[in-house]
Amino acid sequence: MTADRPLGNVLITGGASGLGAAVAAAVRDAGGRPLVLDLDVSAVEGPDAYACDVSDTRATEQLVTDLAARYGGLDAVVTAAGIDRPAPLDGIDGAAWERIVAVNLLGTAAVVRAALPALTATHGRAVIVASSLAIRALGHATAYSASKFGVKGFARSLAAETQGRIGVTTIFPAGMRTRFFEGRDEQYKPGPDAHLIDPREVADAIVFALRQKPGVEIRELVICPEDEPSWP
Repeated sequence: MTADRPLGNVLITGGASGLGAAVAAAVRDAGGRPLVLDLDVSAVEGPDAYACDVSDTRATEQLVTDLAARYGGLDAVVTAAGIDRPAPLDGIDGAAWERIVAVNLLGTAAVVRAALPALTATHGRAVIVASSLAIRALGHATAYSASKFGVKGFARSLAAETQGRIGVTTIFPAGMRTRFFEGRDEQYKPGPDAHLIDPREVADAIVFALRQKPGVEIRELVICPEDEPSWP
């Protein structure tokens, strides 16, 4: 496959840290303009960063619409914002459980919904970041699994609905070496022998998908260590 499409304006949620920051750097290195959305963008270099809580879906939709107009359109969105708080179902309160779903699933849908007119105008691409836990389920992860299984279903339905108008790629990364695991109880942190992947490797795969020409689809990518138990 020839990967030579210019990147243009790429809106990235969760773009201030972790995978999102790696994607922003990779987009910039490839000649694109990353537009970063995150809760805290104070550490992001450059002017194209905007504070946003994607769980506030109406405000998120308005911001995405405003940015599409301000920058003269969008060529892609990458929905990398995500949170988790591992706990048994009866060990996490309802508000915390629902916030995980709101950020991971509802926030993803809100961003893509608002960006859809701009993406359609450019025959752009939505890269939806799911998780290896959208392929298998683990205990003490009911909210995260529910949200990521939902993200997978959302992305597959979106691809069917928008075929011929935009590209849709779903990324299923395994555990990455990011701050995602900070603040957890020790039992929920990766052990010293855990095989975590570099977020830059996932970012490179995302940029490869973004650079495909209209009409060439990379629907789903699983990115994991060779001994990853989440697949197949």
